[in-house]
Amino acid sequence: MQHIGLFFGSFNPIHTGHLIIANYMANYTALDEVWLVVTPHNPLKKKEALINQYDRLEMVNLAIEKTENIRSSTIEFSLPQPSYTIDTLTYLSEKYPEKAFVLIMGSDNLVSLHKWKNHEVILRDHRILVYPRPDYPAPAELAKHPSITITDTPLMEFSSTFIRKAVKSGKSIRYFVPDSVMAFIENKGLYR
Repeated sequence: MQHIGLFFGSFNPIHTGHLIIANYMANYTALDEVWLVVTPHNPLKKKEALINQYDRLEMVNLAIEKTENIRSSTIEFSLPQPSYTIDTLTYLSEKYPEKAFVLIMGSDNLVSLHKWKNHEVILRDHRILVYPRPDYPAPAELAKHPSITITDTPLMEFSSTFIRKAVKSGKSIRYFVPDSVMAFIENKGLYR
């Protein structure tokens, strides 16, 4: 059975931190592949701050075009919105019964997991690989859960919010995003 890591995100925009996490999960864990699931609308985030989902998808595809075991997924584009992780997991498990889907999330999301729709079903039926986030230690009771593995993924100290603010204030985002993503943002005048 193939083990697929699902790394959900708005990717607004995708940045080097996302890519380092995806690469770590694809190459330093037992996963066979990582799918970057572009989420049209996360129910815990404001939709107004999001640019077009197809522009976000295009940036993901540009960022991973030379990568073998990391790919993009538009699965949530065709599911009801806002997107709930449990619904996507259920759909994928039915569509691909030969694959085991593993959730990839930051320790910041683990802290709020109890707010997620059917979080107890996620914990029961799926493994979760957790990467550290600054100022969000994994809750002790969840860190010991048999479905959860806390990884040694390198700690990322910047975010898509940081990138958007930098673009808006005219600062360079070189090295924070791949060159192809930077060119796409500049050419389309995104985040200005």
